[in-house]
Amino acid sequence: MTLRTRGGLRSGRACSPASEEEEAGSEVLSHCSSASEGASPAEEAAGNEAVGEQGQEEEVEDRLKEHMDNLLDKSAKTRQAALQSLRLAFSSKTLSEFLLERRLTLTDSLEKCLKKGKGEEQALAGTVLTLLCLQMGSGWEGEEIFRSLKPLLTNILTDSTASPGARQSCATALGMCCYIAAADLEDLILCMSCLEGIFSPPSAGEGGSALIQHGPLHCSALQSWSLLLTICPPSHIKSILDDGWLKLPPLLSSNFVTLRILAGETIALVFELAQDLEEDLCHQDTEFLRAQLKVLATESNKYRAKTDRRKQRSIFRDILRFIESGEYQEETIRFGLECMFLDSWARQRTYQAFKEVLGSGIRHHLQVGPRQGCQRDAGPVPVIADSPLLLQNNELLREIFGLGPPLVLDAAALKASKVSRFEKHLYNSAAFKARTKARSRVRDKRADVL
Repeated sequence: MTLRTRGGLRSGRACSPASEEEEAGSEVLSHCSSASEGASPAEEAAGNEAVGEQGQEEEVEDRLKEHMDNLLDKSAKTRQAALQSLRLAFSSKTLSEFLLERRLTLTDSLEKCLKKGKGEEQALAGTVLTLLCLQMGSGWEGEEIFRSLKPLLTNILTDSTASPGARQSCATALGMCCYIAAADLEDLILCMSCLEGIFSPPSAGEGGSALIQHGPLHCSALQSWSLLLTICPPSHIKSILDDGWLKLPPLLSSNFVTLRILAGETIALVFELAQDLEEDLCHQDTEFLRAQLKVLATESNKYRAKTDRRKQRSIFRDILRFIESGEYQEETIRFGLECMFLDSWARQRTYQAFKEVLGSGIRHHLQVGPRQGCQRDAGPVPVIADSPLLLQNNELLREIFGLGPPLVLDAAALKASKVSRFEKHLYNSAAFKARTKARSRVRDKRADVL
């Protein structure tokens, strides 16, 4: 049963002609130089930039190949360094075409790191695996990666003797790879069941010590579970609305603030899905749940950190407002000259999950634009078709968020959209002057209230 559609040039000195071959070479060079003299400065600058980018892309490819080879090194330190470099590269660039023909080799190397590695190496391998699946997308390539490593991810996640960091990384990888590449409902249900067994174990009601000891692991499992909940078919969502969601309220009493917030957001997501299906979520514990949310929205206990209390109150006020009135606090995400709106808990959960994996690189995956450091003001920029590293947007991510074709502008439009340095200076000066006047009035003794 199908779930849904996801959505280098060499330089040298010229020698004096000593043979007919050298004379012929001189004629070719002189012909090329005369042809280049007829080119405009803009075309010449664009050609030089194209050559420079080609050399830069080849250098990047060589480094990536070296990191992939280092995954099989005997030294654990070398393997970890290679995994760290691949993680940074995969999260900041779209490399789908480059990785397409190397995905099997890379998948085998990551499998060995997960099996034979320890602690940090396993955690990094799980993260790189997630990014690889994200690069491959929801086609058969991504599905192949998911099916081959799903048993291993499940074994590490459920192994209580494994490193907490490795289990946490595998929880994220299992959820993200299933969201991206799973094509069967059975795979989705099995992954959700495995994740649910982590954040709501049978012993959780006997004191909750597991929640305090392994807070980050439970957070990753709950985040992945709620992400998969957003793509569940209505038939499975109805079974969760009947009694499955009742495992979430006990998590609101956790001593780990991040887990409390994630549990509250997941409860809001469940209420949202119930509204979409026009299902009544009334239950004998619903009123107690609302009272519990009100306490968390106004909590001022001094034994909790001040920043934690402020963040918790802000988020739970939004959760309580949605449950009582159905009002969602919309958020706008801007990237480049585009923006998207997070207008539901499902959309917000999806964005937060991908942001957790990509970090600041999520903006590079969403937009198309010139690479940092490249100058685009020298006329039209030629496209190098043989360089896959020039791709800047992730089609899968844009499809998931319904962004449509990427917005591509020429150099003139990009330049016109930017605010000049002088305009920024005037704005900052005016803002500084207004702020100084406002503070001076407050600081004046005549403004004191006796």
